[in-house]
This record gives sequence, structure tokens and C-alpha cells, in this order.
Amino acid sequence: MSINWNTPRYVEKNGIRMAVYEQGAGVPVVMCHGFPELAYSWRHQLPALVDAGFHAIAPDQRGYGLTDRPEAIESYDIHHLTGDLVGMLDALKIEKAVFIGHDWGGFVTWFMPLLHPHRVAGVVGVNTPFMPRAPMDPIALMRAAYGEDMYIVYFQKPGVADAALGKDPGKTLRLFYRKTGMTIAEFEMRPAEERNLAFVKALESDEAAWPGKVLLSAEELEVYRKAFARSGFTGGINWYRNFTRNWQTTEGIAQKVDVPCLMVMAADDIVLRPSLADGMEAYVPDLEKHLIKDCGHWTQAEKPEELNRVIIDWLKRRFG
Repeated sequence: MSINWNTPRYVEKNGIRMAVYEQGAGVPVVMCHGFPELAYSWRHQLPALVDAGFHAIAPDQRGYGLTDRPEAIESYDIHHLTGDLVGMLDALKIEKAVFIGHDWGGFVTWFMPLLHPHRVAGVVGVNTPFMPRAPMDPIALMRAAYGEDMYIVYFQKPGVADAALGKDPGKTLRLFYRKTGMTIAEFEMRPAEERNLAFVKALESDEAAWPGKVLLSAEELEVYRKAFARSGFTGGINWYRNFTRNWQTTEGIAQKVDVPCLMVMAADDIVLRPSLADGMEAYVPDLEKHLIKDCGHWTQAEKPEELNRVIIDWLKRRFG
């Protein structure tokens, strides 16, 4: 089963026009990408889900790809991002779906059963675990732990990261889309100044000195390069600029996910470490976990066959 990634379906809901790629019939499965990604990031999963008998749906989310990019930073808070997915379901005449989320898409996916429980049949976290509400502003926590150059803290400065990443989109994407070439244990042995997650600073250095290797083919990278050369990075970065707002506006929401859930962890993801999923069972009682070995952050592209097998097995057992 193949899909034309140049011809999405467009739906107009929640104040934006969203580009949606969908195929198949059966239980609806919505795949939510992260940063700096696109619906195209699920290119290995969408056809596999269709072949397995599911209705596979992958949107370019707010600020990305062919979907609209509102200017206001607050237009990218968790209420807008989850509202977009509800609007998409309405447009597609779908009552409930299973949501799969990777990276930032995982945060959005885990918020769906908290904010819109009647629209969620199940949740799959890919690298991103359910994390209960922090005891204080998460940006303050990250700043205290890693300093000003940590990429999420760095992203808070309006216009700064946007310009740095947008100067040469091809180079930026080659920096992000890498297989790290090291385990978490090896990363922990590096000097402290190399463990502050200051990824954007690497753009100032010679590409030949970057660790690891480029993960994607030239053709795949060109799809991303063309998309981000057109859209810029501001929309995606604005998701990060709402960490504090999201924390403030979701106070008092019960931290309980009452649908079947699957957590897929990647053994070598330095940012979204498997250990972050420890204790999830207290908040997600109906939970299965799977660890993919020799895999970094970009699980959909690094280990597509194993990821597909694990997700489809779980979907068939719980929703088949």
C-alpha cells in the first residue's frame, strides 16, 4: 500500500486548515508527529497499518508542512493542539480513535484522554511517556537542570532559534536526523558541558565533526528540507514556547488515563529515556510496555519493522 505524500486531504476545523493523509478502513488510528517532523514521518507505519486492516490517519499538525501556521504563540498551546485533533475527527466523521504519538506528538497524544476522553479509544506512546503534571514550571526545571543553552530553554527566546534553524534548513535537518551512535551509558560518561542538550549550538560547528551518522536517505531528507524551507521552524518551536502556559492552564486536571495504552521505549534515546516511563502504571493502569534495543530518538525510521510489529500486535489484540 503506497500513499502520495504530495496530495493530502484538507479539513477546515478549529480555525485552521489541516493537511491530512489517510488510507484504509477499520478502527481509526491517528499518528501524531513531533519536532521537526511531518505526517511523512509515519511513512513506514501508515501503509503497514492499512495492510493490517486499520484506518490510518496522519496529519501535518498545526504549524507544520501544508497545515496552517497561526502567528500568535498562544495559538500553539495544548488546548489548540488537542482541539485540532478533535476537529479532524469531526471532519472525518469519526467518534473515537486510537492515538499514536512520537516526541511532541506524544505529549499531545497523552493529553487527549485527559482533555477529550470521549474521543479516545487507546493511546500509544512512542518514546514519549505519560508524565504527570510537574510540581513547578517545567521551563524553570529544565533551566535549573541544564542551563540556558539546553535546546528547549533556548527555544523560549522569540525569533532566536527560529533564525538559527532557518538559516540552512538542510543542515539543520541533517543535525537532528542522526543516529547518535552511543548508548545512554556512554553519553553519561561524556564531559558535563557535552551533556547539556545544547543541540542547536552544534549548527555553529563543522558538520564533519558531528557525532553519529545521518539516519535518512538524501531523498527523505529532501522531503523535509523542502517542507521546512517553505514553512520555517517557528510553528514547531511555538509548541515549546507553551510549556509554561500548558502547565498553568491544566492545573486541577486528573492525572489518570483510563483507556488501553502501549508504551514503546527506545533504549538509546538520550532525551526521552526509557527510565522516564518508570512508574507510569500509577497513572496509566491498563498499560503494556516494549523496549526497542539499539534504537535512538527517531524510532519510526530507525526500527520501522519492529515498531510496526509491536503496534499492530497490540492493536489487533485490543481492538481487532
